[in-house]
Amino acid sequence: MSRVACYPAAMLSLQFIREHPDVVRRSLADRQTPGPLDEILALDLRRRDLLSETERLRAEQNAAGKKIGAAKEPGERQRLIDAMKGVSARIDELAPELRKAEERLQALALEIPNIPDPGTRVGESEADNVVRMQSGEETRDDWRKPHWELGEALGIIDFERGVKLSGSRFYLLRGAGARMQRALIAFMLALHIDKHGYTEVYPPALVKEETMWHSGQLPKFRDNLYHDAEEDYWLVPTAEVPLTNMHGGEILPGGALPLHYVAYTPCFRREKMSAGRDVRGIKRGHQFDKVEMYTFCAPECSADELEAMLDDAIDVCRALGLSYRVVEICTGDLGFNAARTYDVEVWSPGVGEWLEVSSVSNCTDFQARRANIRFRREAGARPEFVHTLNGSGLALPRTMIAVMENYQRPDGSVEVPEALLPYMGGIGVITP
Repeated sequence: MSRVACYPAAMLSLQFIREHPDVVRRSLADRQTPGPLDEILALDLRRRDLLSETERLRAEQNAAGKKIGAAKEPGERQRLIDAMKGVSARIDELAPELRKAEERLQALALEIPNIPDPGTRVGESEADNVVRMQSGEETRDDWRKPHWELGEALGIIDFERGVKLSGSRFYLLRGAGARMQRALIAFMLALHIDKHGYTEVYPPALVKEETMWHSGQLPKFRDNLYHDAEEDYWLVPTAEVPLTNMHGGEILPGGALPLHYVAYTPCFRREKMSAGRDVRGIKRGHQFDKVEMYTFCAPECSADELEAMLDDAIDVCRALGLSYRVVEICTGDLGFNAARTYDVEVWSPGVGEWLEVSSVSNCTDFQARRANIRFRREAGARPEFVHTLNGSGLALPRTMIAVMENYQRPDGSVEVPEALLPYMGGIGVITP
């Protein structure tokens, strides 16, 4: 497999931004996103001026200290001491200004997204994404119902009681519906563990604020996150957040890489949609389940690891017998952390659309720098930042929607896919 070269601009350190502002500016333009680049450059120049003046004054202070120590006449010593009072006062004035500039610079740098990989197609929006490949057809039958009608008729989705309990965009799964959701999770975990070689992790669904910063959720997505202000816990929007931080602050042995993890978690996001968009059914909700794949690897391996993770996501679609396609995401639709992304979509004939069930991304060393995750190629070698990759494997409930709508029968029942039968407790067909 040919390997895409790792773009050095993935290293969004202040040094890189300072030395390659045109690359960062081009990245922001390609992403169709604003960024505080000019403010960063101006503030960085100011910070360096303050630092230079502080260092010059301290050098002057040190030199004077030696003269004071060597002075034999009390009058001469006192004159030197008096002369240094103004220098000390100036250093004291500069210290808070320098600290403020450094803190502001760090905050601004966190608002700059990752640099797109050279292989990522330049485009303005999702309209410029390209279908890389497709397997299966867009079946269209007049008798097929959308999942919200099918689920209510079968008694497996209860929208009314979900709204009663929690409000809009909540629902209940009942009976065989709840069983199928659980079966999908168990099946996907088993596939990734037993066939694909991932190590299962069950992480917390509540994390500290620093965990959100390190994974790149803050500050960009603050308005879409749920936060418990009393204890400063954040509900995870995806298992990517705790998985990223599993090795935060660590230096991994090179021989341990790559590390492949898979985790199931509930996920919580504020869904802010335009009026009338995706208002029916269970496609978008504030709470949903997801199985997440995650990889830590050496930089030269991440392009190959992306293709492998993509195939692992596709393998779930193949096992479930769903028509699927792979979409290459352009720069204008690229996620904040990602350098390159593929979406996996499945065809859902009841709603008549392709549903995204996985977004597989190579984040290069972007998250690793924020979380300070490094590795040594050999004992005594200089630590390097790892590359991180993540992808849904797959996301629910859209996978549930596709299964229901593809496996429904003209009589209104739903056949259980063969891959799920071992997890369904003997239920082969869901009937009212």
